[in-house]
Amino acid sequence: MNRRTFLRSTAALAALAPLASGAVAQPASGTPSAAPAKSKRTNPKGFMYQMLNSETAKKLSTLEKFQLLRNAGFDGVEPPSAMSQAEVLAARDATGLKIPSVCISTHWAKPLSDPNPTAREVGLEGLKQGLRDAKAYGASSVLLVPAVVNKQVSYAEAYARSIAEIKKAVPLAEELGVAIAIENVWNWFLLSPREAADYVDSFKSPFVKWHFDVGNVVSTGWPEQWIQTLGPRIAKVHVKEYSRKLRDSKGLREGFKVDLLAGDSDWPAVMPALDAVGYKGWLIAEQWRAEGLTDQAYLEQLSAKLDAILAV
Repeated sequence: MNRRTFLRSTAALAALAPLASGAVAQPASGTPSAAPAKSKRTNPKGFMYQMLNSETAKKLSTLEKFQLLRNAGFDGVEPPSAMSQAEVLAARDATGLKIPSVCISTHWAKPLSDPNPTAREVGLEGLKQGLRDAKAYGASSVLLVPAVVNKQVSYAEAYARSIAEIKKAVPLAEELGVAIAIENVWNWFLLSPREAADYVDSFKSPFVKWHFDVGNVVSTGWPEQWIQTLGPRIAKVHVKEYSRKLRDSKGLREGFKVDLLAGDSDWPAVMPALDAVGYKGWLIAEQWRAEGLTDQAYLEQLSAKLDAILAV
């Protein structure tokens, strides 16, 4: 499937959404709708729990949110750390969703690059708690933002401090069999794929890897090139869209406010790049939500678009 064919097919798919769990909906007229895209890959589909954040969803229990995801055709969910383990496990077992990854909840407020040693200690304990949560849930990795560079924290300081703190958690990661997966986010740190690879390799441990976010690199680079460089270091993939046109016309962060498949993440280049490095793992959606969609419609459309990406 070339890029032009892909864009035509995904535009048609969006018009047909919502689709639930790969089922073919029957409209009131009785005329069958078009079937969803047939996948040629078996990567499981996940969803980042924090993105189910509408006012309606905020009133739902953990179990109810998990059930929405299951009904929409997702295979798994990525929760934040420090949730009630009992609630997460009960929801996991009741719905059959898997938990491939846990997102560390302290890495923005208490980054491992903080000048304050007490703050770094809190961040380190947050990382360790996330590793323990992941082990309890059966997850194979945690998502960690390793450092934040800003006016008060230089690049060199962020690099040295984050490596020193992460090294303190590596023995626990190895003991539990859960990888620490570094994510590329807009933290002005590890800005090239070559540097990202070198950073991971510096730990000399198979339990330090990379959690690759496709949309986060589109403004400054090309996702497929990051994939080619990171290769087997990639533990998980976040599916996210980004529009350079919106960036240029409305502002840097506005580029994320575009529907999946309607931006510049270039899935016809991304998916073959993942194939080429042997990645068969999770595709976890962390996608902006358009106005006016119900929780159910948002999740069903997102699930169907993931199917289209898998079919590239």
